[in-house]
Amino acid sequence: MIPVPRNTRGWVRLVYEDQGDPFILEAGDCVIQPPQIRHRVLEASENVGVLEIGVPAEHITTIDHDIEVPTGRHDSVREWDGTRFVHHKAEGAEWTPWRIPGWESRNTGIGTATKGVAGVHVARPADPQGAWTSHNTDVLFTFVKEGSLTLEVTGEDPYRLEAGDAFVLPPFIKARYVDMTPDCELIETTLGAEFTTQVG
Repeated sequence: MIPVPRNTRGWVRLVYEDQGDPFILEAGDCVIQPPQIRHRVLEASENVGVLEIGVPAEHITTIDHDIEVPTGRHDSVREWDGTRFVHHKAEGAEWTPWRIPGWESRNTGIGTATKGVAGVHVARPADPQGAWTSHNTDVLFTFVKEGSLTLEVTGEDPYRLEAGDAFVLPPFIKARYVDMTPDCELIETTLGAEFTTQVG
């Protein structure tokens, strides 16, 4: 199981097994919770909003009465079923050109932590070109974090999407993003992390 909680509003104070002291997950930050990692939500702001993506979609959550967190250790290379813990901070993150022309993204590091099983990018328009693209990955899920845009898909009427909306683009279907607001930000989650994007 690979839950990826991403804080979209407010803040949450969390603690994770062998990951040091409790910390604040600010709006725009994310973590990946490897399978079996012990963790606890300590407190949250009143207006908190969290997007959680779980793979597989159905999984068992259990209560562990035998371990206390924090454990007093910080082990950044520990793995749980082959997955490392990640705490990606939005503040100070590097933005680089994205897979879609005219967009830029920040890579959360989840692709590396899961050894390519899943990838998560936050993307925003830099100099959008309205390019038609398609992809060849199994799952491509997108959540509109901020702003709005129009999604055009071949053979369909355009979809105007606002913050809080989400969509899945099947492999090989052609789509493009147009009419973005300046504050538009997307969270794209894919299975797997590496895949090919065809432009045009």
